[in-house]
Amino acid sequence: MKMNRRVFIKACGVMAGYAVLGANLTKEAVASTMDFVGLRQTSVYTADAKIYKVRKSQDNPMIKKIYDHEHGFLHEGPCGHMSHHLLHTHYNDRSARLAALKNKGFKFNL
Repeated sequence: MKMNRRVFIKACGVMAGYAVLGANLTKEAVASTMDFVGLRQTSVYTADAKIYKVRKSQDNPMIKKIYDHEHGFLHEGPCGHMSHHLLHTHYNDRSARLAALKNKGFKFNL
């Protein structure tokens, strides 16, 4: 059975819970956690639908002000040099190092 890192951590957490709390308390803890997740999810969706007036970033008045052609900080527009420099990340190619480790016999579950 192949197990990635996330499944391994979840399994270890469940086993530690059983070891410390016992089966009944662990089941109750998982159930209360799932109830909390459900409540949080409902509140996020409700806030998104009813409270927040701006649902798209391009409609946000502050973003419009930043990109304003006369007085905005990024007046060149969304695809200008300054916005690209400030808002985009840079890519570093690490595939050669990964290939070298694979050639040495390391196995990765990515």
